[in-house]
Amino acid sequence: MATTYLTLTNDILRELNEIELTSATFSSAKGIQNFVKESINKSINDIANEEPQLPFFAVAASGETDPFYGNVTVGSVAGTRWYTLKSGSSSITTDYSSVDWDDFYVTTINVSGESAPYVSKGLTFLTLEDWTRYYRNAENSDDADSQNYGEPQFVIRSPDHRKFGLSPIPDKVYNVHFYAYSAPTPLSAFGDEIVFPDQYDYKKGMRQMKSNLINPSPSYITDDRRYF
Repeated sequence: MATTYLTLTNDILRELNEIELTSATFSSAKGIQNFVKESINKSINDIANEEPQLPFFAVAASGETDPFYGNVTVGSVAGTRWYTLKSGSSSITTDYSSVDWDDFYVTTINVSGESAPYVSKGLTFLTLEDWTRYYRNAENSDDADSQNYGEPQFVIRSPDHRKFGLSPIPDKVYNVHFYAYSAPTPLSAFGDEIVFPDQYDYKKGMRQMKSNLINPSPSYITDDRRYF
């Protein structure tokens, strides 16, 4: 069972030798008790700012067909370059807090009317500056003239960071998959659950989470042939 807001607050209050809260007194806490409650939310925000792509902040589970597909899917439209990252988002304050721009994937698998051989590949992230310098003129000319379009090779980020663009402009429907992460929801009610497993405390746990979940691969590679 995950730790609740009330349980974690009381854990800290015991460390401080202060009076614990109950479900009845939690919402009306004052003084040091209320300070502890506020500090917990601040701590969670600190963790999210330090590592916004921890799995606890993922907006959804990985793709059912293949977990490498991401946890968000956006369908392209022939002749359309730009797509909103988060459907239905009203402003940057309600957008995803973080997007893995190095792991966009485009495919025609599960696209209506498509059959083998499918398109299925990763997209290379291209800075807006490089796209503007090397591709914009030709692609805009094609868009206004021949409209041949093509199979996307690159993903670009809009200046306001609210949209992604495909280069070349897609010539048909593709499924674009990527990983997105949300900002933590502030804890409020006494029964709200902490998103982190109980094994992680704050400072030491932050280092452990980063080691276990963000950087699990070796930092260097050696060749065993040197021993023989």
